[in-house]
Amino acid sequence: MTEPHRTRATEAFFGRRKGKPLRTQQAAHLETLLPAYKLDLASPAPSDIRTLFAHEVDRLRMEIGFGGGEHLIHRAVENPATAFIGVEPFVNSMAKLVGQIEARGAENIRLHDDDATQVLDWLPDACLDQIDLLYPDPWPKRKHWKRRFVSPVNLDRFARVLKPGGLFCFASDIDTYVNWTLQHCRDHAAFEWMADNAADWLTPYAGWPSTRYEAKAKREGRKSAYLTFRRL
Repeated sequence: MTEPHRTRATEAFFGRRKGKPLRTQQAAHLETLLPAYKLDLASPAPSDIRTLFAHEVDRLRMEIGFGGGEHLIHRAVENPATAFIGVEPFVNSMAKLVGQIEARGAENIRLHDDDATQVLDWLPDACLDQIDLLYPDPWPKRKHWKRRFVSPVNLDRFARVLKPGGLFCFASDIDTYVNWTLQHCRDHAAFEWMADNAADWLTPYAGWPSTRYEAKAKREGRKSAYLTFRRL
């Protein structure tokens, strides 16, 4: 088996790790609750990732950079038979979500608080049914485009861990990043864009909860695109 590409420090796909000081309860959540939901990447991944969850699940879905966690917690509560892996390196966002997991009893979530490529390289082949990359940092300056998460090497990672027929869902309000993603997925042999007409990519996903990023885009007059690619 080929040794997976490892992310170097200079290839970080995210910016700052922490914002405002955490409130006392948020800090306590990180210390006492996060360990119960955090993936142990120091140990080999089980051949069946579903065994990491306390109850039986029939699908496995990963959200990369869940931000405020509104979408992830909504989907987890809405779909208890689906297991979710949420990745977010921003400490404040992780603290907020962990509190929500506890409050809403979403036991079908596991977490990683660092680079998503670490999880992608740890997972076994063809284990995921879906990957969500929703409103990622667009890195708008051309010199920073290499830090965009959608890249040939990361699409290779997606292709390895997605099951045949699995989905890669991407949402953004930044036209240049939407076009970037379309071009990169078009050029990758493992993915096909599922849109037949404009409504397919201008219409939010079924059951879509509005997020703060989407609300900001609307306030600032930007339209969002919702792209779905299928793993061939």
